[in-house]
Amino acid sequence: GEPTDAHPAPQRTAGTPQTGWGSAPDLGAPATLVLLRHGETALTPEKRFSGSGGTDPELSAVGRGQAERAAEHFAALGTVQEIVSSPLRRCRETAAAVAARLGLDVRIDEGLRETDFGAWEGLTFGEVRERYGDDLTAWLASPDTAPTGGGESFAEVAERVAAARDRLVARYAGRTVLLVTHVTPIKTLVRLALGAPPEALFRMELSAASVSTVAYYGDGNASVRLLNDTSHLR
Repeated sequence: GEPTDAHPAPQRTAGTPQTGWGSAPDLGAPATLVLLRHGETALTPEKRFSGSGGTDPELSAVGRGQAERAAEHFAALGTVQEIVSSPLRRCRETAAAVAARLGLDVRIDEGLRETDFGAWEGLTFGEVRERYGDDLTAWLASPDTAPTGGGESFAEVAERVAAARDRLVARYAGRTVLLVTHVTPIKTLVRLALGAPPEALFRMELSAASVSTVAYYGDGNASVRLLNDTSHLR
């Protein structure tokens, strides 16, 4: 006879990752990391390098407004159970706005801080190219190359961020956690979840106060659910 199910389950073939078809019942609920980039600072619209080795700027008036809109968004969703922030001021201020609305505490995790950009802190891409052209070329070509003057390579950042991810996924299994962090850590978490190469960092747009989401299952699989969502800011 005819099958009664109009939408039969897809047949898995060898090598087909299970994530994406939905988690198997025995994996349980994933640890869901909701990745909120901090709101704007004075440096953000000028596209200046702003990492963990610079002046630690505060949110601008625009950034504070973005943080409030993010807070309203997460209050309406009602899904966030924990909040973890980078130690840098722009993230702590963004996290505080959300925490006040949700009635939650903020835990600080050093692993979520932005890349240390060394001597490039506070400079635009053009200024770095003008002053440190050879170093910039080498940095763009290799994740193992650090910025001028003792900054962090993307490989070092990836190692730090992966360690933070493992800690947080273990601690918050089955829970939904808001991580308030920066461009490089968020792009790194997405890149690692996709199994994408290091150069994928340069192929993602990540706006101020944007939301991305990655779910981590008990079998080690990850599922990217959202990237650079700014609908709450419009």
